[in-house]
Amino acid sequence: MVGPAGEQVGIVRVEDALRLARESDLDLVEVAPMARPPVAKLMDYGKFKYEAAQKARESRRNQTNTVIKEMKLRPKIDSHDYETKKGHVVRFLKAGDKVKITIMFRGREQSRPELGFNLLKKLADDVAEDGFVESAPKQDGRNMLMVLSPTRKKSEARVDAEAQKQARMAERAAAAEAERTAEAEHRASHQTETTTKRRRGPADNLDPDIDV
Repeated sequence: MVGPAGEQVGIVRVEDALRLARESDLDLVEVAPMARPPVAKLMDYGKFKYEAAQKARESRRNQTNTVIKEMKLRPKIDSHDYETKKGHVVRFLKAGDKVKITIMFRGREQSRPELGFNLLKKLADDVAEDGFVESAPKQDGRNMLMVLSPTRKKSEARVDAEAQKQARMAERAAAAEAERTAEAEHRASHQTETTTKRRRGPADNLDPDIDV
């Protein structure tokens, strides 16, 4: 039998183990039934189940769900479309997702595989800061494929995205507070000018050299 702190109690009879459990207000749990002799431990079984469930939830939360995005390009893609699609690839990689790049050949383009290979190499070089080539370019029927993997884990990307979100919220809050402060100061200044301005009365229109 094992004690509540993990100490070895030794081999005891079942009746004695149950008595120790009652005296300690704990449960007697068989942790290694196949051992010879079987091993039991004194513990708070309810607390044990709760902690086990917490660990399982934490483990699931930390698991990385691999997502593979796909981006399709033509061998003779124009520069504007290329920049647009490259931007999407960078966004996917920064989010921690893999990206499968597919070069689609049509007609006579199939006789020029070097066009697809060069385009994939260019794209890999352009996004090298955020991703790397996991699967080198290869021909697959009429298409040529390449897989890019993110340089950062998805969990790290989530942390960074959350930090950026909090920073943007803080900036907006600071800007709003500065605007409220400026407006309050403007109102206070206007009220001060109004109260200090002397109101004109009938005597203000009289010649100061005339006795009244």
